[in-house]
Amino acid sequence: MAKLEFEDLSFEEDKDSVRVNLLKIFCFYIPKAELEKIADFRLSHNSIDFKDVSTKKAGNKFNMLIQKHIHSLNNSITGRKAVYIHQNSGIPLIGTNYFGIVDRGTSLIELKPLNGCNLNCIYCSVDEGKNSRTRLVDFVVEKDYLVSELRKVADFKAVDGLEIHIAGQSEPLLYADAKPLIKEISQIKGVKTVSMDTNGTLLTKKITDELIKAGLTRFHMSINSLDPELAIKIAGAHYNISHVKKMAEYISGKAEVIITPIWLEGVNDKEIPKLVEFAAKIKADIGIQNFLRYKHGRNPAKQLEWPEFYEKLKDLEKRFGIKLIKGEEDFKIIKTKELPKPLKKDNIVKAKIIAEGRLRNERLAIYKDRVISILNCSESVNSIVRIKILRTKHNIFVGKKI
Repeated sequence: MAKLEFEDLSFEEDKDSVRVNLLKIFCFYIPKAELEKIADFRLSHNSIDFKDVSTKKAGNKFNMLIQKHIHSLNNSITGRKAVYIHQNSGIPLIGTNYFGIVDRGTSLIELKPLNGCNLNCIYCSVDEGKNSRTRLVDFVVEKDYLVSELRKVADFKAVDGLEIHIAGQSEPLLYADAKPLIKEISQIKGVKTVSMDTNGTLLTKKITDELIKAGLTRFHMSINSLDPELAIKIAGAHYNISHVKKMAEYISGKAEVIITPIWLEGVNDKEIPKLVEFAAKIKADIGIQNFLRYKHGRNPAKQLEWPEFYEKLKDLEKRFGIKLIKGEEDFKIIKTKELPKPLKKDNIVKAKIIAEGRLRNERLAIYKDRVISILNCSESVNSIVRIKILRTKHNIFVGKKI
């Protein structure tokens, strides 16, 4: 009997198919008839047994089935089509804001392991969540690939005091490998701080302790109202503010926590002083953000002009005696060398399409070791297209088909 065991895959019976779960929230299906062509089989949670066949033969044939059917991968949280990016996928992790690694020329490196969120916040700048009207595809990245490529970036930076910030167009705690990811990146030479965005809804005391033990040093918690009804309205989904508050207080005694509300004029402006008081009470930091309107985001409020926003913060600073206007120096972020760019604005290149983008009529292509987002493009995957580069800032490349 051949027993095939997996860390990132689990299996469930589903009528005439076997549901294959990848990293818990992503799934695809393999028809039982195709599995039976390998041999009679039996499922366990993280393994599959094939009768009267060698492990090598069963493994090779099963891997072929995975490669065949993983193209139908879905995110069970959002219901969207998903793409799994791994070391053998041929997809680079630099070049897009959707996934992978973003280097903005400082000691803060952004790490984006997946897309998808369990909330539908009314202000979301990237229209994330299952109710999204603009996001069509989700991406998830293999942990080992992320760590390997991040190590290269850290080596290139060659500075101490790096901060790795786990964020992205997602709720990072949906990433099943969050704890081992944190543990491994905290051990990379030069890394001093590992921080993470979270809405806090998936935290428990046990999970919090495990994350801190793994090496997470700062939690950035998105809390926008202490009023239960308003908190639910802003979250756009079931949301227990009592639980989130308790988790913020629990964390503050064990690690750094910063409360990160969005100032929504006419929506939660009366809640902001309460959040300042709450942060002070639990001895947490607070970083109030101005709501910004985005073309593909949700825009429930007007955007405050920056001078007006800073005046409001100054008034709160005087009222509470707490510093609210912060800069990079407050987080010990320093300028560093930035990764080289293989493209310049207005360059015209040929590139291979490797995936659909997150937006309608968007494609992702590869040029050298970078990803390029192509706007207004409906060509099929594996097509070669000519692209004019429109944007290169921070190694995030956007182009248009010509």
